[in-house]
Amino acid sequence: MTDRLETQDSRDTGRSPSVGPERGSRAARQAAERRKAIRNSVIAIASTLTVFLALAYAIVNAPNWPAVEARFFDVPRIVDSVPDLLEGFLTNVGLFLVAELLVLVVALVVAVVRSVPGPAFLPFRVMATIFTDVFRAVPGVVWIFVFGFGIPGLRIEGVPREPLLWGLIALVLIYSAYVSEVYRAGIESVHPSQDAAARSLGLSRVQSLRYVVLPQAVRRVIPPLLNDFIGLQKDTVLISFIGVVEIFRTAQIKQSGNFNFSYYIGVMLVFIVITIPMTRLVDWLVARERRTRSAGGAA
Repeated sequence: MTDRLETQDSRDTGRSPSVGPERGSRAARQAAERRKAIRNSVIAIASTLTVFLALAYAIVNAPNWPAVEARFFDVPRIVDSVPDLLEGFLTNVGLFLVAELLVLVVALVVAVVRSVPGPAFLPFRVMATIFTDVFRAVPGVVWIFVFGFGIPGLRIEGVPREPLLWGLIALVLIYSAYVSEVYRAGIESVHPSQDAAARSLGLSRVQSLRYVVLPQAVRRVIPPLLNDFIGLQKDTVLISFIGVVEIFRTAQIKQSGNFNFSYYIGVMLVFIVITIPMTRLVDWLVARERRTRSAGGAA
């Protein structure tokens, strides 16, 4: 009789008899999870603050900290140097933008040449492989010295001698070698069935590469490409070694005038402001790409 009355009551209210307890247990679990998340956040914040405060205490209580502070962290000098550093940084930005566009093109050509099959293309694949291996094997600053001083030193008629131009060429070739491998990894990540399907529809090998393989490959390698371009942005300071006045060279000139290294801290701050947002953008793109692939795999 009691069971019949409970069934009738649940029918009248439009709910099953077990909904109430289930909803209560779900709410309790959610509340417990929120409490756990809050507790973990508090522990993480406290742990982080403790570690950083300990590091700061160890640094400021080091025996020679006052001398280091005066030489590296002279705030008035840093503030006064910011306009000149930003003016020099415009050279870095311009160099980076031009080099980035050229690297995208040159690296793609090298990657495509290395990926084209067939015995007739063997000499081109060998040359592309040698280019990639050589420019990745030698430190970048060495190539900048070679291009910045060596080629103008030949005094060939009609060959320009501007250090900025040869520094740009060196950076483009160096990063094209690295980025071409990123492109090639993207090309090889496209399943061969994609190319086979395109060929079966009547597309030539070049058309299949252009319309089917490359769009997928480029889309997949955007995050690692951005990582390489972050490195390119920082490595633009290497052209200061061949006499180009940019942000790092500006800091060197100021430092040599009063033997204070605080100007280099100013350079660090400028690159931190520029680079960290780019790094977070890359992390976001990587996470989005991972979610997209997971959703595609689940589908």
